[in-house]
Amino acid sequence: MTTHEVFNQVPPLVGHDLADDPALLDGLTREGAGWATAQVRALGRLAGTEAAIEHGRLANEYPPVLRTHDRYGNRVDEVQFHPAWHELMRTAVAHGLHAAPWADDRVGAHVARAAKFYTWRPDAGHGCPISMTYAAVPALRHAPELAARYEPLLTATTYDFGLRAPQTKRGLLAGMSMTEKQGGSDVRANTTVARPQADGGYRLVGHKWFTSAPMSDLFLTLAQAPDGLTCFLVPRVLPDGARNGMRLMRLKDKLGNRSNASGEVEYDDAVAWRVGAEGRGVPTIIDMVNLTRLDCVIGAAAGMRQGLITAAHHAAHRRAFGRRLADQPLMRNVLADLAVESEAATTLMLRLAGATDRAARGDAAEAAFKRLALAVGKYWVCKRWPGHAAEALECLGGNGYVEESGMPRLFRESPLNSIWEGSGNVAALDVLRALAGRPEVAAAFRAEVGAAAGADRRLDAAVRRLDTALADQTDLEVRARRLVEQLALVLQGALLVRHGPPAVADAFCASRLGDDRGQAYGTLPAGVDFAAILDRSTPQPA
Repeated sequence: MTTHEVFNQVPPLVGHDLADDPALLDGLTREGAGWATAQVRALGRLAGTEAAIEHGRLANEYPPVLRTHDRYGNRVDEVQFHPAWHELMRTAVAHGLHAAPWADDRVGAHVARAAKFYTWRPDAGHGCPISMTYAAVPALRHAPELAARYEPLLTATTYDFGLRAPQTKRGLLAGMSMTEKQGGSDVRANTTVARPQADGGYRLVGHKWFTSAPMSDLFLTLAQAPDGLTCFLVPRVLPDGARNGMRLMRLKDKLGNRSNASGEVEYDDAVAWRVGAEGRGVPTIIDMVNLTRLDCVIGAAAGMRQGLITAAHHAAHRRAFGRRLADQPLMRNVLADLAVESEAATTLMLRLAGATDRAARGDAAEAAFKRLALAVGKYWVCKRWPGHAAEALECLGGNGYVEESGMPRLFRESPLNSIWEGSGNVAALDVLRALAGRPEVAAAFRAEVGAAAGADRRLDAAVRRLDTALADQTDLEVRARRLVEQLALVLQGALLVRHGPPAVADAFCASRLGDDRGQAYGTLPAGVDFAAILDRSTPQPA
């Protein structure tokens, strides 16, 4: 029996190019990786297909399952995934998202990889093992013999899932296993013990409370050696094919990131090989941490872009009160404000990727800039994502609150990047350490911001306020978050004034740096060029 006609429904957002993003493409060229544009566009078209989107949905609909024992009672510690997960991983590895820059000496290799990581987002969860593998390589180089053995397999573009001896596989994935029950981010409180062996190896006894992607092949972990906290490489399977003493106790039941397994691990006399000197565990893994923090910024920027284009697509097709949502002034204000936030995040993300690339090539000034700007970006961009996701969801109304829209999954994902690799307080305190430790760090940041001097009076005024705040050394820890916020907004404003379209830069400075600042999205002041901003935000068919 037909009761009504279905109409005024928004068509699925499929068949579009996720790399059709002016802020992304302009930054890709500006930061030295224009040569990768065709590759990024090809991946963007793939990411927008119905098949890729469905793989992302299925990977979350059917999360991983831990099998601790086989049917006979033998310990196996295996994680089983839906086939959709493997398809996502296969594409990511084939396109080099996991480690391509370490095998590619072209200028801009890290920028190209950042753009691909940003673009390939049918599912955020599978990005975790991809990110950790990318970050593991420079840390592993502290042990040249281990790097020579495993780096070619870590950078290989073949996804080879399964528990087998590492050197019998065509490609490897690496994870990190750092935090413990009693310490969390305070890894110096770790209690796992590493006992030296006659063959030069070590045996680990202890636990890790939060190990993402525990099905990976190799793990960088921290344990207390005789001379203090030390970094170790722990294989899941030993060279002779035997299972290592790394027991998966259970998987976490998480708010989001559900397609990715995160587990509790116990080391039962596990074989481990030292990476770096004893007692130098934290300095050894700092390169890894910085790269995963970069990926937190990339992931948050990508999440903002996904929320924005979903909201813009909905508004372009949905009618209310006699006209399209996209034509209604207040909705245009909301969408434009979301677009400004997204562009600011993407522009900063690419600048950080460029600094990472140049620092890896020995550019001391870029390394100094990255030291502060990465900590600032990790704090601010990741903090901004949850509010952005909530507002984008609200643009769809009740439809956005329904799982089928995909927006609840995006919303649940949004708090993660602020927590992973040091929550807000950890990131803010790291900014204070960066400012206090090396004067060249502050100088590099000031030079970056100073390049935009005189271009916008509101930015100039914000820089003066920042200088005053930084000169005040009282109660720094109490004021840390406010200082980081000022640093982030000034940096984003300077980048947009120099490199962004005038409409976006003007809207950013007016709403984030000027005197007329609203607290919610959709409070851009009158006079902002909504059309110029929104033309960059509504997805077009591929």
